[in-house]
Amino acid sequence: MERTMNNTRVTVVGAGLAGSEAAWQLLRRGIPVKMIEMKPLKHSPAHHENGFAELVCSNSLKAEHLTSGSGLLKAEMRMLDSLVLRAAEASRVPAGGALAVDRDQFSEYITRTLTEHPLCEVEHAVVDEIPEDPCIIATGPLTDEGLANAIQQLPGMQALNFFDAAAPIVTLESINMDRAFRASRYGKGEGDDYINCPMTEEEYNAFYDALVSAELADVHDFEKKLVFEGCLAVEILASRGRMTLAFGPLKPVGLVDPHTGKMPFAVVQLRQDNAAGTLFNLVGFQTRLKWGEQKRVFSMIPGLEKADFARYGVMHRNTYLKSPDVLQENFALKDRPLLRFAGQMTGVEGYMESAASGLVAGIGMACRLQGTEEPVFSGKTMMGSLMRHTIASTGNFQPMNSNFGILDPLGERVKGKKNRYERLAERALADMEQTIEKYQLMADGGHKE
Repeated sequence: MERTMNNTRVTVVGAGLAGSEAAWQLLRRGIPVKMIEMKPLKHSPAHHENGFAELVCSNSLKAEHLTSGSGLLKAEMRMLDSLVLRAAEASRVPAGGALAVDRDQFSEYITRTLTEHPLCEVEHAVVDEIPEDPCIIATGPLTDEGLANAIQQLPGMQALNFFDAAAPIVTLESINMDRAFRASRYGKGEGDDYINCPMTEEEYNAFYDALVSAELADVHDFEKKLVFEGCLAVEILASRGRMTLAFGPLKPVGLVDPHTGKMPFAVVQLRQDNAAGTLFNLVGFQTRLKWGEQKRVFSMIPGLEKADFARYGVMHRNTYLKSPDVLQENFALKDRPLLRFAGQMTGVEGYMESAASGLVAGIGMACRLQGTEEPVFSGKTMMGSLMRHTIASTGNFQPMNSNFGILDPLGERVKGKKNRYERLAERALADMEQTIEKYQLMADGGHKE
């Protein structure tokens, strides 16, 4: 290992939001960093600018209020002096209750802060091999082929996922069980494996008409082949004929609606998505609809009229690890704690979530190198819940963004969603404050002497 002033230098591969945040958390704790970024020598199909932390899909970093998952995550990150949020504050533009930024100013702030830091060395190169430890790999969902192949050769590493086709997820508490019911087809299984949303013929036809006329999200040219060959979207399947869904993923056979005593005309099934049983995904509903359209159309499904969408469906190229098999606390590779991953590659979804994973990986690495105990961010916090999802999910692992459905439930019943979210947020921030104090994570970037 290369040492500078008695500190081990960490290589950070990738200067997106996750890599930039990881580097910053290391630097502010006195750990020298070597950042390797392939731009401007080479750009991914989605990137065009040369600066760090380039925002590609949107200039919005989502809501700021504490009763949103994204807002709570930001509040936790501010407590740990997030560079991404420093940059956002310096470059923000009016956007109501959301945090939106001037993309160029945002990238310029982060690029300047890191490149001018006396402990940071920047190298522009295409990385085809895993650097020697200690290293944080934060190369994003479009990781270059050479490095992706090298990652796949790591011990215990199974094939990476190169296509993300995920169905929407809703919170259990938002499902109207006066319309929906629990049952498995023909009474098989435990009897409550699925939640079923029954449709009459009239409801099915109205839903079908809305689905096939809904607006689709844009797809990058390099993703078009993947979208149409990798997995069939529910709206594409529906376009093949009015009854295609009723005879396919929405077929009602083997199910009797206990509210009517009859078999429905069609039924949308929801499958449990997390161990706590607080999240359910819409079976067979991978989709390319715009998020606003998903909310509008899928809320027409009986039982989902007021559904809280913890995650909307997505279909795009997205290279990510089977993290529960290979990663441990603070995104370290199992049996190799000085090699860590950050960003969407770990299975977090979204700009702030990517930055948060970099923050966690960077702090954990710094503590490891300085010989102090690594912090454990609990499931009461949004940051800890996101990490737990990536390293402890069971079944079909899919990327996740910040939402209240992944937090540890409250030990008490609180009426009203807003009141419940306020209580969860209050608990999360108190827990984060205790974590900062317990592990002596100081606001000035060091540990207590």
